[in-house]
Amino acid sequence: MAETKLMALREAINLAQSEEMRKDDKVFLMGEDVGIYGGDFGTSVGMLDEFGPKRVRDTPISEAAIAGSAVGAAQTGLRPIVDLTFMDFITIALDAIVNQAAKTNYMFGGGLKTPVTFRVASGSGIGSAAQHSQSLEAWVTHIPGIKVVAPGTANDAKGLLKSSILDNNPVIFLEPKALYGKKEEVSQDPDFYIPLGKGDIKREGTDVTIVSYGRMLERVLKAAEEVAEEGISVEVVDPRTLIPLDKELIIESVKKTGKLILVNDAYKTGGFIGEIATMVTESEAFDYLDAPIIRIASDDVPVPYANILENAVLPNVEKIKAAIYKQVNKG
Repeated sequence: MAETKLMALREAINLAQSEEMRKDDKVFLMGEDVGIYGGDFGTSVGMLDEFGPKRVRDTPISEAAIAGSAVGAAQTGLRPIVDLTFMDFITIALDAIVNQAAKTNYMFGGGLKTPVTFRVASGSGIGSAAQHSQSLEAWVTHIPGIKVVAPGTANDAKGLLKSSILDNNPVIFLEPKALYGKKEEVSQDPDFYIPLGKGDIKREGTDVTIVSYGRMLERVLKAAEEVAEEGISVEVVDPRTLIPLDKELIIESVKKTGKLILVNDAYKTGGFIGEIATMVTESEAFDYLDAPIIRIASDDVPVPYANILENAVLPNVEKIKAAIYKQVNKG
């Protein structure tokens, strides 16, 4: 069995980047404050000392320039990892990502790859207020040509980030910033990769399926653990990657339990979990549903700064448990 080590999520990100940069000198890291400062969330601490300023490149404060130069570097033979810090800032970088990186391989008949990974600190939970707390994955999952990865554990983050760096397509890699400091066992195997498009059953169950990813996975698992004491068996499905989505894993779980709850911390209206709900209703799993699908998401308001208000608009363990009780007719 491969050796593991207790590491925080930020450390697992650092390790994944470093391992791939040691293997391939075409891989490099770029972004605001990634060098001397070690990344706004500590994800590149020590990397400047090991790899030098040519491969750990501090950039100007311009997401448009960062994304444009990264796409150009990727299309001319390099493999950039881009630290865009807060996901909210991706709004400024979308032209290069959506109109260039996502489309060029198709437009050139498969002859122009864009192997670039955009890392974004996603979601709320640390009091960063309305402009630094959004989960905007639904924006990029809408665009063909982009892969979207959303790990909820440190070990998954390591294995998925390494696979993202090796992928020949643009990848948006969501990092749940509220979990950067959470420590878990992480594989130390430099050849540990988790393939994109392969989900995971985080908890086996028979009464109801909950599909969740990123930060909310932790809360879903806690809710499942608490209701288990009352004899309710919850199956927790973590897709890990949103595009490509492991549809079969979700469908088979719903067919087994007959009930489905979907949880994320993005806004409810237009959120990606709505796409999962539609996918299930269009599949053979629809005939197995014994109750309407329930979505639990952030309220459709800008994320408040005040802690008590931020907590009020987000999914929490009690809201998840209430949905479970409703599905199994105990609420």
